[in-house]
Amino acid sequence: MMVRSTKLVVALCLVGLLAIPAFANSGGPPYLNSDNQETAKYGCTCHYSSPGDRAVVMVSGVPVMYESDQSYEFVITVADSVTLAGADGNTKAGFLLTDNGAGIFSWDDSQEIREADGDEYAISHSETGDGVWTISWTAPSSDSDTILFSIAGNSVNGDGIPNEYDYWNVLTFSINPPGSIAAGDGDATLQTRTIAVGDYQTLFVLEESESEKEKERQKNISDRVFESGNLFYWTSLTALIVGAVFQREILERRHGPGPEYLAMELAYPQGIRRGLVAAIAFFFAVDWSANGSQHDFVIGCAWFIAAWASYGVYRTVRSAKAESTVHDVM
Repeated sequence: MMVRSTKLVVALCLVGLLAIPAFANSGGPPYLNSDNQETAKYGCTCHYSSPGDRAVVMVSGVPVMYESDQSYEFVITVADSVTLAGADGNTKAGFLLTDNGAGIFSWDDSQEIREADGDEYAISHSETGDGVWTISWTAPSSDSDTILFSIAGNSVNGDGIPNEYDYWNVLTFSINPPGSIAAGDGDATLQTRTIAVGDYQTLFVLEESESEKEKERQKNISDRVFESGNLFYWTSLTALIVGAVFQREILERRHGPGPEYLAMELAYPQGIRRGLVAAIAFFFAVDWSANGSQHDFVIGCAWFIAAWASYGVYRTVRSAKAESTVHDVM
């Protein structure tokens, strides 16, 4: 019995040790991969042994030629080509980018990005995200040679286990030094570009399949039916409430009795409360209607509350003016 328990503990320890890299790397890949090579240049082999076109890696905002001390905004996109095509695929991604220490990377604190583990000249994700990151790269202050960038991106299924369902790819690109392109070569040559690697069909000639078109059509029909159903329901309900209120007013005036008697010491605070609600609701209803800052349903609710509270003030006034009965006095 003791031997069996010892074997179980050893097995659990081994499983835990093997799982550590998988969970640790979810916070960003290491500088060196499992083959002891630079991850940014040779790929994230901790997920799978070889790269594949299913992992699409794109960097937009890349200049053909940099200017000294100039900052450029890069948008990094890493995705599963199947997901980009509109089918069910991986939705989580990560990256590791390096410029080999030539420039300076910076980013907004809201971006889940950090300095790469073991490499101060590289950056990576701190948590696997939706696959889109925006960073700023500042060119070196002194003219350098052509700057080479390397980025490894992986699209994962988010289960925390490195296997064949995780896909990665490697992209390398360069930026020319100042003065390497003549001004007469045209403005188009000096503007930014998008560099990408991955499935060609997904990147450049993607066309929706008939099933995807039908799925989109059915979704649009469903959205229209839902919106129309909501509109008819709330419109009908409001009409019924307004009709019932008018019917009660007409019956009370013709056949009585009117509203129940309400003493002045109770009528004043009740009227003030309802008046404040009506004023506040009316203010928001007018503001939202003018600016269009809220959904139509919310605006409609504000108008209804304002009208209902105003009607409440009217009923309070009528109750305060009603004749008291013996029952009310007692």
